[in-house]
Amino acid sequence: MYLIDTNIWLELLLEQEKCDEVKLFLERVNPNDIHITEFSIYSIGIILSKFKKMGVFREFIADLIINSKVDVIRLKEDDYLRIIEAMGKYSLDFDDAYQYSAAKKENLKVVSFDSDFNRTPETRLSPAQIIS
Repeated sequence: MYLIDTNIWLELLLEQEKCDEVKLFLERVNPNDIHITEFSIYSIGIILSKFKKMGVFREFIADLIINSKVDVIRLKEDDYLRIIEAMGKYSLDFDDAYQYSAAKKENLKVVSFDSDFNRTPETRLSPAQIIS
């Protein structure tokens, strides 16, 4: 069971360097094992709107949330202190601490290209590590 970090989705949606790796990962992993935070959805929406790619965002929401029913994780108010704790303990910025806290709460592995997660005990996995 995996929490897919924002940068993984953006790699695919913006057709960046590791886009093919992400595509292969998503083809091989069971959609029931894929989770995304509500925070990631907001972040992706903000970034795609900056790039004037609202059609891409619409397709992403339709494919991911509506059609495949990927699990969306929403943290509650009592989880916010864990985010702040992770920020201090592992020197994470807010978005990484949010993802880390959500993954820890739901017992998920973080899939990310962001090496900042390597400062946590659980570290992170890249898509290539999972499919190899």
